[in-house]
Amino acid sequence: MTPAPAVDGTRVFGIDPPGYDRARPDYPVQVYDLLQARCPIGPRTRAFEIGPGTGIATRQLFARGLGLLVAIEPNPRLASFLAAQTPAAAERMHIQVATFAEADLPAASFDLGVAATAYHWLDPTPTLAKVARLLRPGGTWAMWWNVFGDPLGDAFHEATLDLMRAIEPDQPRAPARQPTFPLDVAARLSELEAAGFVEATFDLTRWSHGFDAGQTQALYATFPHIGTLPLADRQQVLTELGRIVNDSFAGVVERPMLTPLYIARRP
Repeated sequence: MTPAPAVDGTRVFGIDPPGYDRARPDYPVQVYDLLQARCPIGPRTRAFEIGPGTGIATRQLFARGLGLLVAIEPNPRLASFLAAQTPAAAERMHIQVATFAEADLPAASFDLGVAATAYHWLDPTPTLAKVARLLRPGGTWAMWWNVFGDPLGDAFHEATLDLMRAIEPDQPRAPARQPTFPLDVAARLSELEAAGFVEATFDLTRWSHGFDAGQTQALYATFPHIGTLPLADRQQVLTELGRIVNDSFAGVVERPMLTPLYIARRP
């Protein structure tokens, strides 16, 4: 099997926006509760979102009463899908098809900035410097992810380790000693402090989500290292994933999930 090439996932996600939107689970309600408790989310709130993709988080923010949102999405197909999925918010959402570095936004004009499963694609230092410039004094920045699996124990990860190593030969057999990007709390908090943010907080929500064989295949098809494989190799991997779910997990795998949330304030 041909190992997956290094890819820009922001382009891969636009191959099949409806499939991505169906396959990816929403963020847990506890995350939105924390955001609403600590961030200015209301009809007068001006916010920007980096990399909204298909709008999984965007729709929930509007449901919580968000006033105005500038969505910065570099992929044109994802931007079109986002607009189609949020018609009720058409007058409250402006979409810029651009990278965050290229986006033309007025300084000190936003109460809130967010990134849901997007910040890891960006260079932290210039990104947070620009975020700070865009926020009004006292404005809030929040970033969060859905992490599939739990370092404390993930039976499905163990069951698929050899299969994934065929795609990514450098993946270690032993559990990684270094935390993944979203879970490297010290690094993320240090970046926020270096950018001048204050009152930075970290919250971790542990939850689980059930996936049958088809849902597992649909989810993994959205992962860049699988979605960029040659068609025959990709189908082979997805077929094997479905077999593992059916044979080793009785047709449904209850996957442990982690959602780390970082919130900080511009002085």
